[in-house]
Amino acid sequence: MRAQSSATGPTAIAVDGPGTESGARSLGTLQAALGVVAFSLTFPATAWGLEGFGPWSLIAVRSILAAVIAGGCLLALRVPVPERRHWFGLAVVGAGVVLGFPLLTTLALQTSTTAHAAVVVGLLPLTTALLSALRIGTRPSRTFWIAALAGAAAVITFTVQQSGGALTTADAYLFGALLVCAAGYTEGGRLARVMPGWQVIGWALVLCLPVTVPMAAVALSFEPVHLTAHGVAGLLWVSVGSQFLGLVVWYRGMAAIGIPKASQLQLAQPLLTLVWSVLLLGEHLTVAAPLTAAAVLVCIAVTQRARG
Repeated sequence: MRAQSSATGPTAIAVDGPGTESGARSLGTLQAALGVVAFSLTFPATAWGLEGFGPWSLIAVRSILAAVIAGGCLLALRVPVPERRHWFGLAVVGAGVVLGFPLLTTLALQTSTTAHAAVVVGLLPLTTALLSALRIGTRPSRTFWIAALAGAAAVITFTVQQSGGALTTADAYLFGALLVCAAGYTEGGRLARVMPGWQVIGWALVLCLPVTVPMAAVALSFEPVHLTAHGVAGLLWVSVGSQFLGLVVWYRGMAAIGIPKASQLQLAQPLLTLVWSVLLLGEHLTVAAPLTAAAVLVCIAVTQRARG
C-alpha cells in the first residue's frame, strides 16, 4: 500500500521529473472525468430505481450491495484496517457520499425531475472547492475562483429559469445534499493521498453497514418492492457504478490533480445528466440548455489551466 500511495504523491512526481508529472496529471484528469461520467448517470438510474423500490429501501440496498463488493475486495486482497487517525475522515466520507447525498437526492427526485436536480447539484464543484479551502488549506488562484464563480452563476441562472424562480422542498433536499457531498469529497480526496482511492470508498461503505443493514430491514418491511427491468437496472447502476466504481476513479483523480481542479470537472455533470434524462427518461429540455453547456465548458477549460 505504501508503494501505491507514493505513486500518486508529490514526492514521486518530483523525483520522476516533469514528463512523469504531466503524465500523472493527465491520467488523474481522465480518472476524475470518468468519475463524472459515472455520476452523471446517477439521477436517471435513481429515477429508474424508484420505479421498483421505495426511497429508503433504494438507499439502504444500494449501499449494502456496494459494501458487499468493496468488502469482498478488501478481504480478498487482505487490506489491513486503516490507522485510527483516518477513521474520522472515513466516517465523514460515509456520512456524506454513502448515506447523506444518496438519501437527500433520492427524496428530492420523488417530486423533482432529473434535469432540475442535475442543475441544482451543478453547484457541487464550487461547494467542494470552498470546503477544501477551509478544511485543508488549498489556495487556488484568483483566475480559478473567477471561472468557478462564473460557472456557478451559469448553473444558478439555469436553475432559476427552469424552476420559475420558486424554491421547493426538493430544492432544500438538494442544497443539503450539496453540503454533505462536498464534505465527503473533500475528506475522500485528502485520504486518497495516503491510501488508494478504492480503499477510501471501500472502508467508508463497510463502516456504514451497521446503519444500512437495519435501515434496509425496516424499509423493506414497510415499502413495497416491484421488480421491473428499470428498477433492477437502476439499483445495480447506483450500487456498482455510482456508489463504488465511480468513486474509486474519482478519488484517484482528485489525489492526482487536486480537489479544486477535479471538482470543477463536475461542472460538466449536470449537462451530461440532461442528455441522459432525454435519452433514458424522455424528459424535454429548453433552449437554455446548450447555452448553459457552452458557458460551463468554457469555465471548466479556464479552471483546468489556472494554477493555484
